Amino acid sequence: MEVPGAGYVVLALLVALFGALSWRYARRLVTVARVLRRGVRAQGECVRVETEPYQRSDARRHFFAFRTADGTPVEFEDLAGRSTTEGTRVTVTYDPRDPRGTATVAGRGSWSPVLQALALVAGCGMAALGFAVLLYVEISGSG
Repeated sequence: MEVPGAGYVVLALLVALFGALSWRYARRLVTVARVLRRGVRAQGECVRVETEPYQRSDARRHFFAFRTADGTPVEFEDLAGRSTTEGTRVTVTYDPRDPRGTATVAGRGSWSPVLQALALVAGCGMAALGFAVLLYVEISGSG
């Protein structure tokens, strides 16, 4: 049984999903770039690395901790390379007005968060654009 218009809905949802992901990573990339130019630096370390349950994926989540200039402890998640393990010392850069929301390990010696965010913005943006073109072709009847 075919549902009329279901293809449009699926394509529209894919455009929205990948568009939202691209927007999220683009905002993070802008924040990281701003913090790298004007932020405060502190010493920190990787406090834990979480992997997908049952090792179904090689995706890893890296969590870092540091203390702000006034001694406030902050823990945050950031993108990191495979070589970053629990206990790895890092330099954290952050905006003192919002340490948890702006902290990053990107910078001298660790461009992984910037490069990964760029790849995610480009990949999700291209996927959103591709699905938008497919949706346009379906709606306009061209093809």
